[in-house]
Amino acid sequence: MEKINQTFVLGFILLGLSEYPKIEIVYFVVILSMYLVILIGNGVLITASIFDSHLHSPMYFFLGNLSFLDICYTSSSVPSTLVSLISKKRSISFSGCAVQMFLGFAMGSTECLLLGMMAFDRYVAICNPLRYPVIMSRVVSVLMASVSWLSGGINSIVQTSLAMRLPFCEKNVINHFTCEILAVLKLACTDISLNIVTMMVSNIAFLVLPLLVIFFSYMFILYTILRMNSATGRHKAFSTCSAHLTVVIIFYGTIFFMYAKPKSQELHGENKLQASDKLISLFYGVVTPMLNPIIYSLRNKDVKAAVIYLLNKKPIQ
Repeated sequence: MEKINQTFVLGFILLGLSEYPKIEIVYFVVILSMYLVILIGNGVLITASIFDSHLHSPMYFFLGNLSFLDICYTSSSVPSTLVSLISKKRSISFSGCAVQMFLGFAMGSTECLLLGMMAFDRYVAICNPLRYPVIMSRVVSVLMASVSWLSGGINSIVQTSLAMRLPFCEKNVINHFTCEILAVLKLACTDISLNIVTMMVSNIAFLVLPLLVIFFSYMFILYTILRMNSATGRHKAFSTCSAHLTVVIIFYGTIFFMYAKPKSQELHGENKLQASDKLISLFYGVVTPMLNPIIYSLRNKDVKAAVIYLLNKKPIQ
Protein backbone atom coordinates (compact mmCIF):
# COMPACT_ATOMS: atom_id res chain seq x y z
CA MET A 1 0.00 0.00 0.00
CA GLU A 2 1.09 3.54 -0.65
CA LYS A 3 2.02 5.65 2.37
CA ILE A 4 2.10 9.38 2.98
CA ASN A 5 5.08 10.70 5.00
CA GLN A 6 5.45 7.21 6.53
CA THR A 7 2.65 8.18 8.94
CA PHE A 8 -0.71 8.30 7.20
CA VAL A 9 -1.93 5.41 5.10
CA LEU A 10 -4.03 5.58 1.95
CA GLY A 11 -5.69 2.25 2.58
CA PHE A 12 -5.95 -0.80 4.78
CA ILE A 13 -5.83 -4.56 4.39
CA LEU A 14 -8.56 -6.55 6.14
CA LEU A 15 -7.30 -9.99 7.13
CA GLY A 16 -10.73 -11.40 7.91
CA LEU A 17 -10.41 -15.17 7.98
CA SER A 18 -7.27 -15.40 5.87
CA GLU A 19 -5.60 -17.54 8.54
CA TYR A 20 -8.30 -20.17 7.89
CA PRO A 21 -8.36 -20.37 4.06
CA LYS A 22 -9.99 -23.82 3.96
CA ILE A 23 -13.15 -22.65 5.73
CA GLU A 24 -13.52 -19.30 3.93
CA ILE A 25 -15.96 -20.78 1.40
CA VAL A 26 -18.01 -22.19 4.27
CA TYR A 27 -18.16 -18.76 5.90
CA PHE A 28 -19.11 -17.23 2.54
CA VAL A 29 -22.12 -19.53 2.18
CA VAL A 30 -23.18 -19.08 5.81
CA ILE A 31 -22.84 -15.28 5.83
CA LEU A 32 -24.56 -14.94 2.44
CA SER A 33 -27.48 -17.06 3.66
CA MET A 34 -27.77 -14.98 6.83
CA TYR A 35 -27.62 -11.75 4.84
CA LEU A 36 -30.47 -12.87 2.58
CA VAL A 37 -32.54 -13.79 5.65
CA ILE A 38 -31.81 -10.33 7.09
CA LEU A 39 -32.93 -8.55 3.91
CA ILE A 40 -36.07 -10.66 3.47
CA GLY A 41 -37.09 -10.86 7.14
CA ASN A 42 -36.58 -7.21 7.97
CA GLY A 43 -38.00 -6.15 4.62
CA VAL A 44 -41.20 -8.07 5.35
CA LEU A 45 -41.45 -6.47 8.80
CA ILE A 46 -41.05 -2.97 7.33
CA THR A 47 -43.67 -3.70 4.68
CA ALA A 48 -46.07 -5.09 7.27
CA SER A 49 -45.64 -2.09 9.59
CA ILE A 50 -46.42 0.26 6.70
CA PHE A 51 -49.30 -1.45 4.93
CA ASP A 52 -51.11 -3.26 7.77
CA SER A 53 -53.37 -0.82 9.63
CA HIS A 54 -53.28 -3.03 12.74
CA LEU A 55 -49.58 -2.22 13.10
CA HIS A 56 -49.97 1.56 12.90
CA SER A 57 -48.92 2.17 16.49
CA PRO A 58 -45.73 3.54 18.12
CA MET A 59 -44.53 0.04 19.05
CA TYR A 60 -44.50 -1.14 15.43
CA PHE A 61 -43.25 2.23 14.19
CA PHE A 62 -40.13 1.70 16.31
CA LEU A 63 -39.94 -1.91 15.14
CA GLY A 64 -39.95 -0.71 11.54
CA ASN A 65 -37.10 1.67 12.37
CA LEU A 66 -35.19 -1.19 14.00
CA SER A 67 -35.65 -3.38 10.92
CA PHE A 68 -34.50 -0.60 8.58
CA LEU A 69 -31.49 0.00 10.83
CA ASP A 70 -30.54 -3.70 10.73
CA ILE A 71 -30.62 -3.67 6.94
CA CYS A 72 -28.45 -0.54 6.81
CA TYR A 73 -25.99 -1.88 9.35
CA THR A 74 -25.39 -5.22 7.67
CA SER A 75 -25.32 -3.67 4.19
CA SER A 76 -22.47 -1.39 5.29
CA SER A 77 -20.12 -4.31 5.88
CA VAL A 78 -21.46 -7.71 4.79
CA PRO A 79 -21.19 -7.19 0.98
CA SER A 80 -17.52 -6.20 1.22
CA THR A 81 -16.88 -9.14 3.55
CA LEU A 82 -18.45 -11.52 1.04
CA VAL A 83 -16.34 -10.06 -1.78
CA SER A 84 -13.15 -10.50 0.23
CA LEU A 85 -14.04 -14.12 1.04
CA ILE A 86 -14.74 -15.12 -2.55
CA SER A 87 -12.24 -12.95 -4.49
CA LYS A 88 -9.39 -12.63 -1.94
CA LYS A 89 -9.58 -8.83 -2.45
CA ARG A 90 -8.87 -7.63 1.06
CA SER A 91 -7.86 -4.02 0.56
CA ILE A 92 -10.10 -1.07 1.41
CA SER A 93 -9.38 2.62 0.82
CA PHE A 94 -8.88 5.04 3.68
CA SER A 95 -12.14 6.83 2.86
CA GLY A 96 -13.97 3.53 2.41
CA CYS A 97 -12.75 2.40 5.83
CA ALA A 98 -13.92 5.68 7.37
CA VAL A 99 -17.38 5.35 5.81
CA GLN A 100 -17.69 1.74 6.95
CA MET A 101 -16.62 2.67 10.48
CA PHE A 102 -19.06 5.60 10.58
CA LEU A 103 -22.03 3.54 9.40
CA GLY A 104 -21.30 0.66 11.76
CA PHE A 105 -20.85 2.87 14.82
CA ALA A 106 -23.84 5.07 13.92
CA MET A 107 -26.17 2.11 13.48
CA GLY A 108 -25.00 0.51 16.73
CA SER A 109 -25.45 3.74 18.71
CA THR A 110 -28.87 4.35 17.19
CA GLU A 111 -30.03 0.82 17.97
CA CYS A 112 -29.12 1.25 21.65
CA LEU A 113 -31.33 4.33 21.85
CA LEU A 114 -34.16 2.75 19.85
CA LEU A 115 -34.27 -0.24 22.21
CA GLY A 116 -34.53 2.19 25.12
CA MET A 117 -37.35 4.09 23.36
CA MET A 118 -39.18 0.82 22.73
CA ALA A 119 -38.93 -0.12 26.41
CA PHE A 120 -40.36 3.27 27.41
CA ASP A 121 -43.18 2.76 24.91
CA ARG A 122 -44.07 -0.59 26.52
CA TYR A 123 -43.91 1.01 29.97
CA VAL A 124 -46.43 3.69 29.01
CA ALA A 125 -48.69 1.19 27.21
CA ILE A 126 -48.89 -1.21 30.18
CA CYS A 127 -48.53 1.10 33.19
CA ASN A 128 -50.47 4.11 31.84
CA PRO A 129 -52.81 2.70 29.16
CA LEU A 130 -55.38 5.51 29.38
CA ARG A 131 -52.73 8.17 28.75
CA TYR A 132 -50.87 6.14 26.13
CA PRO A 133 -52.45 7.83 23.05
CA VAL A 134 -51.54 11.26 24.44
CA ILE A 135 -48.03 10.50 25.71
CA MET A 136 -47.00 8.37 22.70
CA SER A 137 -48.64 10.40 19.95
CA ARG A 138 -47.46 10.18 16.35
CA VAL A 139 -45.47 13.41 16.72
CA VAL A 140 -43.75 12.20 19.89
CA SER A 141 -42.91 8.83 18.31
CA VAL A 142 -41.36 10.47 15.23
CA LEU A 143 -39.45 12.88 17.47
CA MET A 144 -38.09 10.05 19.63
CA ALA A 145 -36.98 8.06 16.58
CA SER A 146 -35.42 11.16 14.99
CA VAL A 147 -33.45 11.93 18.16
CA SER A 148 -32.16 8.34 18.18
CA TRP A 149 -30.95 8.52 14.58
CA LEU A 150 -29.46 12.01 14.94
CA SER A 151 -27.70 11.24 18.23
CA GLY A 152 -26.27 8.01 16.84
CA GLY A 153 -24.98 9.84 13.78
CA ILE A 154 -23.34 12.63 15.80
CA ASN A 155 -21.72 10.12 18.15
CA SER A 156 -20.33 8.19 15.20
CA ILE A 157 -18.97 11.34 13.54
CA VAL A 158 -17.05 12.18 16.71
CA GLN A 159 -15.65 8.66 17.21
CA THR A 160 -14.79 8.12 13.54
CA SER A 161 -13.09 11.49 13.07
CA LEU A 162 -11.01 10.99 16.21
CA ALA A 163 -9.98 7.49 15.11
CA MET A 164 -9.15 8.30 11.50
CA ARG A 165 -7.05 11.36 12.32
CA LEU A 166 -4.50 9.19 14.14
CA PRO A 167 -1.10 8.41 12.59
CA PHE A 168 -0.64 4.70 11.85
CA CYS A 169 3.11 4.65 11.02
CA GLU A 170 2.85 2.30 8.05
CA LYS A 171 0.63 -0.12 9.95
CA ASN A 172 -2.29 -0.82 7.66
CA VAL A 173 -3.21 -4.47 8.33
CA ILE A 174 -6.48 -4.81 10.25
CA ASN A 175 -7.05 -8.26 11.71
CA HIS A 176 -10.81 -8.11 11.34
CA PHE A 177 -13.68 -8.55 8.86
CA THR A 178 -14.39 -4.81 8.69
CA CYS A 179 -12.98 -1.44 9.77
CA GLU A 180 -14.17 -1.99 13.33
CA ILE A 181 -13.07 0.94 15.49
CA LEU A 182 -11.24 -1.02 18.20
CA ALA A 183 -9.29 -2.99 15.59
CA VAL A 184 -8.27 0.26 13.85
CA LEU A 185 -7.23 1.93 17.11
CA LYS A 186 -4.77 -0.92 17.69
CA LEU A 187 -2.81 0.29 14.66
CA ALA A 188 -2.23 3.80 16.03
CA CYS A 189 1.37 4.68 16.87
CA THR A 190 0.54 7.60 19.14
CA ASP A 191 -1.28 8.32 22.37
CA ILE A 192 -4.97 7.38 22.16
CA SER A 193 -6.07 8.63 25.57
CA LEU A 194 -8.56 11.04 24.00
CA ASN A 195 -10.12 8.19 22.02
CA ILE A 196 -10.44 6.08 25.15
CA VAL A 197 -12.05 8.90 27.15
CA THR A 198 -14.55 9.78 24.43
CA MET A 199 -15.44 6.12 23.96
CA MET A 200 -16.04 5.74 27.69
CA VAL A 201 -18.37 8.76 27.58
CA SER A 202 -20.07 7.24 24.54
CA ASN A 203 -20.48 3.94 26.39
CA ILE A 204 -22.22 5.72 29.26
CA ALA A 205 -24.53 7.73 27.00
CA PHE A 206 -25.41 5.03 24.47
CA LEU A 207 -25.02 1.80 26.44
CA VAL A 208 -25.53 2.44 30.14
CA LEU A 209 -28.28 5.10 30.05
CA PRO A 210 -30.56 3.24 27.59
CA LEU A 211 -29.99 0.06 29.59
CA LEU A 212 -31.10 1.87 32.76
CA VAL A 213 -34.23 3.06 30.96
CA ILE A 214 -34.92 -0.51 29.87
CA PHE A 215 -34.26 -1.90 33.36
CA PHE A 216 -36.51 0.53 35.23
CA SER A 217 -39.21 0.35 32.54
CA TYR A 218 -39.41 -3.41 32.94
CA MET A 219 -39.33 -3.17 36.73
CA PHE A 220 -42.45 -0.98 36.60
CA ILE A 221 -43.98 -3.24 33.94
CA LEU A 222 -43.39 -6.34 36.05
CA TYR A 223 -44.88 -4.63 39.11
CA THR A 224 -47.97 -3.63 37.10
CA ILE A 225 -48.39 -7.07 35.56
CA LEU A 226 -48.19 -8.84 38.93
CA ARG A 227 -50.98 -6.59 40.22
CA MET A 228 -53.33 -7.54 37.37
CA ASN A 229 -56.28 -9.72 38.37
CA SER A 230 -56.86 -11.10 34.90
CA ALA A 231 -54.66 -14.00 33.78
CA THR A 232 -55.47 -13.10 30.17
CA GLY A 233 -54.28 -9.54 30.75
CA ARG A 234 -51.04 -10.74 32.31
CA HIS A 235 -50.40 -13.13 29.43
CA LYS A 236 -51.07 -10.41 26.84
CA ALA A 237 -48.76 -7.97 28.62
CA PHE A 238 -45.98 -10.55 28.86
CA SER A 239 -46.36 -11.50 25.19
CA THR A 240 -45.99 -7.89 24.00
CA CYS A 241 -42.76 -7.48 26.01
CA SER A 242 -41.08 -10.86 25.59
CA ALA A 243 -39.86 -10.29 22.04
CA HIS A 244 -38.31 -6.91 22.87
CA LEU A 245 -36.71 -8.25 26.04
CA THR A 246 -35.19 -11.19 24.13
CA VAL A 247 -33.70 -8.84 21.52
CA VAL A 248 -32.32 -6.58 24.28
CA ILE A 249 -30.59 -9.48 26.04
CA ILE A 250 -28.96 -10.74 22.82
CA PHE A 251 -27.97 -7.26 21.64
CA TYR A 252 -26.54 -5.95 24.90
CA GLY A 253 -24.87 -9.25 25.74
CA THR A 254 -22.70 -9.03 22.63
CA ILE A 255 -22.19 -5.27 22.43
CA PHE A 256 -21.10 -4.95 26.06
CA PHE A 257 -18.51 -7.65 25.48
CA MET A 258 -17.15 -5.72 22.50
CA TYR A 259 -17.30 -2.06 23.51
CA ALA A 260 -17.76 -1.69 27.25
CA LYS A 261 -14.13 -2.34 28.13
CA PRO A 262 -11.72 -0.31 25.94
CA LYS A 263 -8.45 -0.24 27.87
CA SER A 264 -5.18 1.28 26.72
CA GLN A 265 -3.21 -1.88 27.35
CA GLU A 266 -5.63 -3.85 25.18
CA LEU A 267 -5.51 -1.35 22.35
CA HIS A 268 -1.73 -1.09 22.39
CA GLY A 269 -1.20 -4.82 22.77
CA GLU A 270 -0.63 -7.34 20.02
CA ASN A 271 -2.26 -6.60 16.70
CA LYS A 272 -4.12 -9.85 16.76
CA LEU A 273 -7.73 -10.54 17.62
CA GLN A 274 -8.54 -13.91 19.03
CA ALA A 275 -10.86 -16.13 17.03
CA SER A 276 -13.47 -15.73 19.77
CA ASP A 277 -13.44 -11.94 19.31
CA LYS A 278 -14.07 -12.33 15.59
CA LEU A 279 -16.93 -14.72 16.22
CA ILE A 280 -18.48 -12.31 18.76
CA SER A 281 -18.20 -9.53 16.19
CA LEU A 282 -19.79 -11.74 13.55
CA PHE A 283 -22.60 -12.65 15.95
CA TYR A 284 -23.26 -8.98 16.73
CA GLY A 285 -23.04 -7.86 13.11
CA VAL A 286 -24.94 -10.62 11.31
CA VAL A 287 -26.67 -13.07 13.63
CA THR A 288 -28.45 -10.48 15.81
CA PRO A 289 -30.03 -8.59 12.87
CA MET A 290 -31.08 -11.96 11.44
CA LEU A 291 -32.73 -13.04 14.71
CA ASN A 292 -34.66 -9.79 15.27
CA PRO A 293 -37.42 -10.34 12.67
CA ILE A 294 -37.62 -14.05 13.57
CA ILE A 295 -38.05 -13.27 17.28
CA TYR A 296 -40.67 -10.58 16.70
CA SER A 297 -42.58 -12.75 14.23
CA LEU A 298 -42.65 -15.76 16.55
CA ARG A 299 -43.27 -13.94 19.83
CA ASN A 300 -45.82 -11.36 18.68
CA LYS A 301 -49.14 -12.58 17.33
CA ASP A 302 -49.99 -9.23 15.69
CA VAL A 303 -46.77 -9.24 13.68
CA LYS A 304 -47.21 -12.92 12.88
CA ALA A 305 -50.76 -12.33 11.63
CA ALA A 306 -49.70 -9.32 9.55
CA VAL A 307 -46.80 -11.23 7.95
CA ILE A 308 -49.01 -14.22 7.14
CA TYR A 309 -51.65 -11.90 5.65
CA LEU A 310 -49.08 -10.15 3.45
CA LEU A 311 -47.55 -13.41 2.27
CA ASN A 312 -50.94 -14.87 1.40
CA LYS A 313 -52.36 -11.71 -0.13
CA LYS A 314 -53.14 -12.15 -3.80
CA PRO A 315 -52.09 -9.42 -6.23
CA ILE A 316 -54.84 -7.35 -7.84
CA GLN A 317 -55.58 -8.62 -11.33
